[in-house]
Amino acid sequence: MDIQCTAKELFILKKIAKAAHELNVPCWLIGGFVRDKIIGRPTKDADIVCIGDGIELAHKVAAAFHPKPHVAYFKTFGTAQIKLQDFFRPTEEVPLFHEQEIQTIIEQDENDKLAFEIEFVGARRESYSLNSRKPAVAPGTLEDDQNRRDFTINALAISLNKEDFGKLVDPFNGLKDIEAKIIQTPLKPAETFSDDPLRMMRAIRFAAQLNFVIAEDTFKAIQQNAERIKIVSQERITDELNKIVLTKKPSIGFDLLSKSGLLQIIFPQMMLLHGAEYVDGKGHKDNFYHTLQVLDNIAENTNDLWLRWAAILHDIAKPATKKFEEGHGWTFHGHEVVGARMVSKIFTRLKLPLNEKMRLVQKLVELHLRPISLTKENITDSAVRRLLFDAGEDIDSLMMLCNADITSKNKYKVSRYLQNFELVRQRMQAVEASDSLRNWQPPITGEIIMQTFGLQPSREVGTIKDAIREAILDGVIPNTYSAAHQFMLQKAAELNLQPIE
Repeated sequence: MDIQCTAKELFILKKIAKAAHELNVPCWLIGGFVRDKIIGRPTKDADIVCIGDGIELAHKVAAAFHPKPHVAYFKTFGTAQIKLQDFFRPTEEVPLFHEQEIQTIIEQDENDKLAFEIEFVGARRESYSLNSRKPAVAPGTLEDDQNRRDFTINALAISLNKEDFGKLVDPFNGLKDIEAKIIQTPLKPAETFSDDPLRMMRAIRFAAQLNFVIAEDTFKAIQQNAERIKIVSQERITDELNKIVLTKKPSIGFDLLSKSGLLQIIFPQMMLLHGAEYVDGKGHKDNFYHTLQVLDNIAENTNDLWLRWAAILHDIAKPATKKFEEGHGWTFHGHEVVGARMVSKIFTRLKLPLNEKMRLVQKLVELHLRPISLTKENITDSAVRRLLFDAGEDIDSLMMLCNADITSKNKYKVSRYLQNFELVRQRMQAVEASDSLRNWQPPITGEIIMQTFGLQPSREVGTIKDAIREAILDGVIPNTYSAAHQFMLQKAAELNLQPIE
């Protein structure tokens, strides 16, 4: 073979080849598996294209494994899928053909688990209508199937057939494009993107994931066809967008989305961050590229999708809050509060989850200035307590975002900010150790107040409860039940309330 497979992968491919040979169905390994093996990227799924019935081949392959995996198939599309878990029997050998046996490596670490997904489809040719990315499909040849692939690097195929097992079939010089790190379409790019506009997002996603360059004519075709993205479902767009967000350096993808014209259509609020305006010689930073730097910074420290979204949205309200103040310069007062309110609308539009993930992003956007503001003033225990109380269990995520938000071309300025920021961290650790405020709730609950004074839920109960919380956060009383109980009695007396006997 022209690609390097693990023993288990080779074992699977031999099983597929044997099943296809028995059915007299020519088949090839095609697409992403081949590409990633050549590049050296890990992969856990493979696509098999055959001249014939892909569903029948899938059932035949599944029957060759013990235990037999479930076959999920879709008659309408002529596709089938099997998922293999830890099926491998080290003593089992399945020679492919007597002329060309490939020895299976016998010794395997018994803890070496394999989860592998295989999709089967009959070779086909496609034709598209103007207002849909769903093609009309007809049976075809391998050549037809490779012609319909999105990019040359994804049109590579490896034969699993007896006469030329392991042969690379590369009609569009995809191997050379991998070596040159270029993304381009097999056929005319304008037709490729007009037929299936999601391929424009995929081109940018692959460029970001693989650190490849999009060919000039291919990128021009994306710019020319950007409006076509509107016929694609939001779910598919957001799936590609999230994959870009999760790349090693997401700024690559977002910069391409911006320059292609796609970002203006799919995420116009982010495009508004572009540009720096000057008045009387005073300007502000370009908040678009600042945001990308913050996103890259946080991507260096976490793969968490929602922390990355918090980085994307932390300054999203700056265009809406931007003002020029004479004698001072540009301000963005309240952009953290306005930005937090924008999160739910953006998540709704992008069809991102409207659950605790969204609420985390909202919280981080709203609080992202608090730790940094503490570096600019004398740090009081009260301010630190309030930050710990408001951030709760998300304080570490908030601090990570704030650390990523320190961007400047002035290395001295960055160093000074980081040193001050470290002082805030140390103070937080000291206050947390003494006051135990992470995920803290005041020791006196509303129920205790109502029972003590014979009250129903009322304004007085809320007033006493809030006063106890504020007294602890301000350091007026220690964070103990006895101190809080005594303070409760004092506050109630001011409201002319007496404990019931």
